[in-house]
This record gives sequence, structure tokens and C-alpha cells, in this order.
Amino acid sequence: MSEVIDTYWSFRSPYSYLATPDLLKLREDYDVEVKLRVVLPLAVRNKASVFDASNRKPSLYIVRDSKRRSEFLGMDLVFPPSPDPVVQDYETFEVAEEQPLLLRLCRLGVEAERRGRGLELAAAVSRLIMGGTRGWDEGDHLHRAVASAGLDLDELDSAIAGGDQLEEIEKNHEGLEAAGHWGVPTMVVRGEPFFGQDRIETLRWRLDQYGLRRA
Repeated sequence: MSEVIDTYWSFRSPYSYLATPDLLKLREDYDVEVKLRVVLPLAVRNKASVFDASNRKPSLYIVRDSKRRSEFLGMDLVFPPSPDPVVQDYETFEVAEEQPLLLRLCRLGVEAERRGRGLELAAAVSRLIMGGTRGWDEGDHLHRAVASAGLDLDELDSAIAGGDQLEEIEKNHEGLEAAGHWGVPTMVVRGEPFFGQDRIETLRWRLDQYGLRRA
């Protein structure tokens, strides 16, 4: 059986988006199964940990560093995207109670993973959102992105109507906490967490130690 890498991932995280090509490459190079474990972003789960109107240094650094990282990787990045999946006031950092775009995306991610295409959907949809497509939630943008992941958006939307996806997302939160971390992307293999897009090389080193590289 393939080694499982539980990957805790957020649709609002620029670093999660930047990690997706390397995560796809892991499956090519190693005998592993990358499980997409969608979580809500920190702005919703624990806003005070990053978003504090009296201290903007953490949030400003994330914007600066993620854009720098995207240039390094040769990936397009617009952050915050338009529209932002999270309804949040950028001046006060207050987060709205209703989060229709975010919750739809998270539920879609769960359903895609149940169909064995979670990582493909995460890569395609995050590229659409973070890559700079304005009005990504309008027209047929999302339909085409989901189709490129080998899935049908209408079928997924039917599946998430009244479904139990939020319960699974809550279990993912618990799994991330149990692994000893809080941020995304966090990859966990054999109970060991690797946090950050720039830790995938370290994860590859560990997989080499486990003898999982494909011939």
C-alpha cells in the first residue's frame, strides 16, 4: 500500500496554492497517496493568531513573502484575490459571520477528495483564484477549473447540498491539532508534520529515508 501523506490545506492560503505543483510531483516521484484535508483558514478558525488590526506586521509579511515566493517559483499570484474567498474587512480585520464562497469551496474540496481528485481540484481552483482571475466566481470560470480536474461542478454542487462536509472539515481541524500544528499547508507522514510550502524538500528527504522513491 502507498504511504499516506495527510495534507492540511486552505483555499485562502497563498502558500497552500504555491505548494500544489510540488504536491502533485510527490505522487509522481514517490509511492505515496497525498490526501487533501481541507481546513478553514485562520481568519475564520483563529483570527487573532494572524489578523490583529493593532499589529499588522504578520499579515503584511505574509503578503510580501508569498508574492516573493511566487516570483521565485515562477507562479502567478494575486493576494488578496478578487473576490477574496473570505469576507473580511481589511482595515479592521473583522470577519463576517456568513462565508458563502469559502464554505462552498471547502465543501467542494471535501467532495473532490472523496472522489479521489482532491489534489487535482485544489490545484486547479487555487490557480484560478490565486493566479489572478478577477470574478473567478462568475460565469463559467469555476466550471472549467473543476472540469480540468476531471470533475463536474454541477454534480459536486448537488453532492454538497445538505451534506456532511463541514463535519469532515472539523475532523480535519482536529487532525491538524493532533499533528502538533495549526498552519497550512502542513503535510503529515507517520505522525511527523512538515509545515510550509518550503518544507516539501525536507519531506522528500524523509520519504527517501523511508525508501519510498519510485524506481
